[in-house]
Amino acid sequence: MKKRVIIALGGNAILNKGDDGTFEQQYKNVYVTMEKIYGLICDDRYEVVITHGNGPQVGSILIQNAAGKNQVPAMPMYVCGAMSQGQIGLLIQQSLGNIMLKKNDKRSVATIVTQVEVNPEDPSFKNPSKPVGPFYSKEEADKLAEETGHIIKEDAGRGYRRVVPSPKPTKILELEAVKDLIESENVVIAGGGGGIPVVVQNGRIRGVDAVIDKDRLAALMGDNLNADILIILTAVEKVALDFGKENEKFLSQMTVSEAKGYLAQGHFAPGSMRPKIEAIIEFIEKDPKRMALVTHPSKLLDAMDHKNGTWIVA
Repeated sequence: MKKRVIIALGGNAILNKGDDGTFEQQYKNVYVTMEKIYGLICDDRYEVVITHGNGPQVGSILIQNAAGKNQVPAMPMYVCGAMSQGQIGLLIQQSLGNIMLKKNDKRSVATIVTQVEVNPEDPSFKNPSKPVGPFYSKEEADKLAEETGHIIKEDAGRGYRRVVPSPKPTKILELEAVKDLIESENVVIAGGGGGIPVVVQNGRIRGVDAVIDKDRLAALMGDNLNADILIILTAVEKVALDFGKENEKFLSQMTVSEAKGYLAQGHFAPGSMRPKIEAIIEFIEKDPKRMALVTHPSKLLDAMDHKNGTWIVA
């Protein structure tokens, strides 16, 4: 039996620090990462599903929305999320497709525009806190809030930004389509950017402006697909305690119990490693036979051989 693997790509797999964000840069970065991931795809021991973040890309789309609002109608944020799923899906699909052509691999790669249900009563809707889109002056922010009803808050002294809820994902609407494609031996890309947030009420699906954490979505997808391994590719080779300090200590392995202890001690920063570790704990606690790996994209194959990365086990 093949082991089913969910790979969650962080933003650094698509954009490096200092990049301008051109299509050519993003394609180059994705291609390099896909060369590593193809090492798993072509390995008969594994069955791979890919998901990814979309922070820089959907942020750029929101800035384009704001800049062009007097010439073309702005789209709702959840529609911008769908745009970014297609954009990044194309980068991954085309990169893998070109690699597979070279290897004479006849399988198909498919991107699914993925809707993810959230609970309209999720507490985050009462206290939106996730900053998105461009920065505004106080005057611009006040005017925009009055015109649109958006909630806008100061962001760490850098200016004012719109904030949206970050609810917990509860259900992947296209899950059966994902399963069908996997069973047909296709490589699937799904749930990009945490998925398009929707609520289902009175027999109707309705998009909502929110941001679902992509690692939490990866954990949910992994659970729903009965995955064996959750891999989170990020900006570091290993998880560290006291990250960035003189006594920094990198970990090759930790248990769920140890991970909970480190969380309680404040070792993992919110908005950085903390949500990744929380998602991993949730994934493994559903089935203690599962494992998770955190590493840098360039070290993926070494990490699969336990020569790098941090493995988390029950």
